[in-house]
Amino acid sequence: MESKRNLDSPRSHEFEPLLTSKEAAALLRIHHKTLERRARQGGIPAYFFNRRWFFRLSELDTWLRSAVHRQ
Repeated sequence: MESKRNLDSPRSHEFEPLLTSKEAAALLRIHHKTLERRARQGGIPAYFFNRRWFFRLSELDTWLRSAVHRQ
């Protein structure tokens, strides 16, 4: 018997939309150029492709929480 996937259940590998640098910077309340500079230096988790920076909200949240706990 073939099992059917429950369409109402959350997917474990669901795509997380990426934020632009301006969207992410607005959430963090910093200038987008500051965010891009920190990403380029490796201080903030980010993805660079097509000559633009992108960010995952979940990774920014984890990064911010870990930064707060270090202080």
